[in-house]
Amino acid sequence: MAPATRPLLCAALMLLLLLATRAPVANELRCQCLQTMAGVHLKNIQSLKVTPPGPHCTQTEVIATLKDGREACLNPEAPVVQKIVQKMLKT
Repeated sequence: MAPATRPLLCAALMLLLLLATRAPVANELRCQCLQTMAGVHLKNIQSLKVTPPGPHCTQTEVIATLKDGREACLNPEAPVVQKIVQKMLKT
C-alpha cells in the first residue's frame, strides 16, 4: 500500500466505526410513553402499536395513532384499552 493512501484509509475506517456505533433514532433505548391515557374512543383510532417489554423499556406500551395524526399513549392495564386492543386484533 502506498504511504499516501494510509491516512485516507484510516480516515475512512474511523468514519465507518463512528457510523456503526451510532444508534438509529427509531431504536432509542428508552420508553416512548412517559404518560398514558385511560383510553380513547375506538372510532378515533387509525392504527394501534403494542410494544412488549424489552431492553428499551420494562413496560408494555400501547400507542394509538389517531385519525387526526396525533399519537396517544394508552394505559395497557386499563380495561377499556384491553378491549380496544382485542377489537383491533380481530380486524
